[in-house]
Amino acid sequence: MNQSPDEVYEATYRRVIEKNSLYYRRYPEDAERVKEIVDYLASHEVNLPNGDRLLPRRFQQLGLLFGMSYGFERVHYLLEQAFLRAASDRQIGYTFMRGFENSLWFETNPIYAILQEPIYCEENASNWSAQRVRTKYSEFDATPNQQVFFTGEMVYPWMFDEYKYLRPLKEAAEILATYKGWPRLYDRPVLQANTVPCAAAVYYNDMYVERMFSEETARNIRGVKLWITNEYEHDGLRADGEKVLGHLLGMLHGET
Repeated sequence: MNQSPDEVYEATYRRVIEKNSLYYRRYPEDAERVKEIVDYLASHEVNLPNGDRLLPRRFQQLGLLFGMSYGFERVHYLLEQAFLRAASDRQIGYTFMRGFENSLWFETNPIYAILQEPIYCEENASNWSAQRVRTKYSEFDATPNQQVFFTGEMVYPWMFDEYKYLRPLKEAAEILATYKGWPRLYDRPVLQANTVPCAAAVYYNDMYVERMFSEETARNIRGVKLWITNEYEHDGLRADGEKVLGHLLGMLHGET
């Protein structure tokens, strides 16, 4: 509840590292495939259908999907289609590039990109927190002879140069990243005096929301009932909405 953007990203980068390890444990053959793709992107100019160049750091953003129930499989089957092999050469295929482009939603949901870090700010500026904190984790360095780890739900300043449809928002993104006048997110005395019945799901392995921070927030809300579960990823309500919502309503009514 009192975490700065840097503390949030310290925690979520560690979660992303865990997810990468789990991914490669499930699909060990992808470790070499991912390195091959990264090496190819670093040495060849590969353009996505919209004209943007696909560089290794943008490719690594596929890890955003790891926080969803379908994420591992979506990435794995996409990687299987990466290369087309011709008689004398190989190249990144159109099917892969179109699938990659459709897998990330920064450009179709631009407010998601420019407000990703400000949502954590209280009376301070993020100053591109995810970019700064990333330097502490060499796991995400796409260097030769090292296993390549994907990144997660992080937004970086370079995206407003490399994503065609984010470029017009570059100045706005910079203003938001350096703005210090954000108000307090929570009125703690009001939450501590809460009289409204409430229940919340906390997903134990959530890659996007650090569980311990959720529990700390809940401790400041009088009367809240928590359902902490590892049955779902971040998209529990989308994946099994009837069961999740039914369970929470049951908690409120004393039936669960």
